[in-house]
Amino acid sequence: MQDTTIVRVPFETEYITRPALLNSLDGSMHCDDETGRQFTIRAADTDGQRSSASILINKMYATRGYRSSFLPAAGTPERITLVATDDDVTIGTLTIGFDSSEGLLADQLFSSETDELRDAGRSVCEFIKLAIDSSVRSRRVLASLFHVAFICAHRLRGTDNVVIEVNPRHVRYYERMLGFKVAGPQRLNPRVDAPAVLLDLDLCYGSSQIDRFGGQPEYALVERSLYPYFFSAHEQAGIVRRLQRKQPARMSIPRQHSTPQPQYATA
Repeated sequence: MQDTTIVRVPFETEYITRPALLNSLDGSMHCDDETGRQFTIRAADTDGQRSSASILINKMYATRGYRSSFLPAAGTPERITLVATDDDVTIGTLTIGFDSSEGLLADQLFSSETDELRDAGRSVCEFIKLAIDSSVRSRRVLASLFHVAFICAHRLRGTDNVVIEVNPRHVRYYERMLGFKVAGPQRLNPRVDAPAVLLDLDLCYGSSQIDRFGGQPEYALVERSLYPYFFSAHEQAGIVRRLQRKQPARMSIPRQHSTPQPQYATA
């Protein structure tokens, strides 16, 4: 069976003291978990991986009163699902949806906003079905999922912008932690039976923050975002090589600037 591992990542320590921060600015402090525990980011390309991701999504959505549905049995070039696992237990998942002739799920509520991006010549993708196990207290898990998704979208597929639909309660978090901006007003999302706001991120901005802070978790005390928990330039280059080697056909689909005619799907 093909190994779907993209990267193995050490869990961070629970906190970094301010003296440790000061020592680390000259490169002398390493803040990875001294126990050596690691989690793994994989592409969910097997029935078992996709089933485990679906179970986690349904579990976490149910705790918030959201409606949810299982992932399709098989992935497609337009949908790439990532999973984070700790000792083969799925602790996080995120799916990247690329624009195509069928459009994006976000088109169902926010077609005028996504069409505005397309009309401006921007290629667009969406991040959907994000779930992190509530027992996991690690920013690095969330940051690693986002960074691998950024790489797939921006570095390998040349996508310009990513949009996400989030509950209004979570808007400030995504603005502060990743630099998303509000792109569409609050509306009821029937796929999850909850209100949603459309957020948009220019992936060039995301890349600039990764270049500035990635691989430097010691900066997390002064830079209040997730970007210090992203990978370093060297680590990112290795991930790009592995993704290109493992899934060259899936990653080589060219960007699309033409406005598609959406045929709305359900989540």
